[in-house]
Amino acid sequence: MPKSLPQTSIRKALISAVMFVTALCLSLSISISTYLDVKEQKQLIINKLTILAEIVAFNAQITVLFDDIETEEQRLKSFETIPLVKNIHIYSIDEISNKAVFFTSFNAKKTPPVPLRVDSIEQLKEAKITGDQVELIKPILYEGEIKGYVYIRGGLERLNDYINKKILIDILLTLFVLVLVYFVAKRIQKRIANPIDELSMLLQDVSKNHNYNARAPKTNITEINTLASSLNIMLTRTQNQIERHKNDKLEIKQLNQSLEEKVNQRTIALREANQELLNTLERMHQYQNQIVESEKMASLGQMVAGVAHEVNTPIGLGITGSTLLRDKLAEINSGFENKTLTSSQLKRFIDDGIENLDLIYRNLNRAAELVSSFKKVAVNQDGELNSLINVKNLISDVLLSMRTEMQEKAPEVIIHCPSELIFETKVGPLQQVLQQLISNSVIHGFKDDIGNKIEFTIERNESSLIINYLDNGIGVDKTIKKRIFDPFVTTKRGEGGSGLGMHLVYNLVTQALGGNVHYDEQETTGTRFIITLPNEQANIK
Repeated sequence: MPKSLPQTSIRKALISAVMFVTALCLSLSISISTYLDVKEQKQLIINKLTILAEIVAFNAQITVLFDDIETEEQRLKSFETIPLVKNIHIYSIDEISNKAVFFTSFNAKKTPPVPLRVDSIEQLKEAKITGDQVELIKPILYEGEIKGYVYIRGGLERLNDYINKKILIDILLTLFVLVLVYFVAKRIQKRIANPIDELSMLLQDVSKNHNYNARAPKTNITEINTLASSLNIMLTRTQNQIERHKNDKLEIKQLNQSLEEKVNQRTIALREANQELLNTLERMHQYQNQIVESEKMASLGQMVAGVAHEVNTPIGLGITGSTLLRDKLAEINSGFENKTLTSSQLKRFIDDGIENLDLIYRNLNRAAELVSSFKKVAVNQDGELNSLINVKNLISDVLLSMRTEMQEKAPEVIIHCPSELIFETKVGPLQQVLQQLISNSVIHGFKDDIGNKIEFTIERNESSLIINYLDNGIGVDKTIKKRIFDPFVTTKRGEGGSGLGMHLVYNLVTQALGGNVHYDEQETTGTRFIITLPNEQANIK
């Protein structure tokens, strides 16, 4: 059931809008005026206190210089007639310690004394307003030398009274303007709403009685005249449409009679076609299952052949090395038993043994690496928790860790990524993906160390992070473009390539990171991969 909308009328909406706009404008005007007025009044008080402080400082030159406290106290009593001044301190400079010390003070009636401000001289050289008080310190100069300081504190009570009176006057003025605007708005809405009510009554009559011959009258408002004219045109067209509709009904009735016979005939034909289609669809499902099974067996055969070929080579070389070592050991044993063993034979056996052991170790280690790489293809890394990373810093760390591996081909790496881009994902799998892409470019993409370039372009939208990886190498051989993410697909068979690198990238992106990776076949120079990772935060800045 659709949700009902709150109802209102043009009269209420017009008066409410006018009153709201007027109140808002008055509030803003009064607020800004009050703020500027208060700011100006505060500045005037500060200026007045500054002048008073400078006058006191000027008068206190001689009294401070000759230590005449009584004269200065009599002079300060004259400030009792100035309500703004609450407290005055005069400090002199001690000749021994060269520090400000108390000289004399003045406190207005019913005003408690304030603590000494000798520790706040530097802070109060500019006027400081604290609550309802203004504090200020000015130096006492004599022939360009500071002989003391004048501290003066003034009250803002009169300013507060001024503000309260101004607010009261502004409120009264606002109420008066709102009442005036209300009566003006009532007058305007009556002039606009009455013609609209007439149009509404006309439409209700047309709706209830289907009186399409009725026409809206003209008014003295241009917009309502335009609406009335459009309504009259609509009524005229509706009336003509109804007449055409009656004529069409007669024609349709005749056509329906002839169509019923055609529908019956075509229904029979459609049933026969549907049955034939169902039979064809069933045969297609059978063919599809056979094709899927064939593809699975072909893929499994390629994977088994790749595993067998890659693992068989290092194991076979290891067996060959161990057989040679055993023959050499039998030869040494025979010479030892027959006491014909010479030092040169022993030296040759040791050299050959070290060489064969190195061969065995390298090939067994190669077999172990292949098995480890094969295991990584099926590793489930869902156990790792998500964490926030700086994407640009992560790429820089990966490049730093692969500096030795990249040194031979010396590619130039360009990173287009905002330095403040933060993303939530699994760090480990993403590092492995970047390492595999860079390693793939270095091993397969670049022929020599001249003009090699790798470019990262990182983009971010509301739902995902897009990593665009591009190198300017020789590109991907067209024979393996369609199978680039399959396991054991490589152009370096027998040259150290296992064919698991891009398959590992695919598994990490789609399973561990929950995203997708795409090889851009349209790229004419080099190789481009586009990785899209989902935003796990819902969603971060």
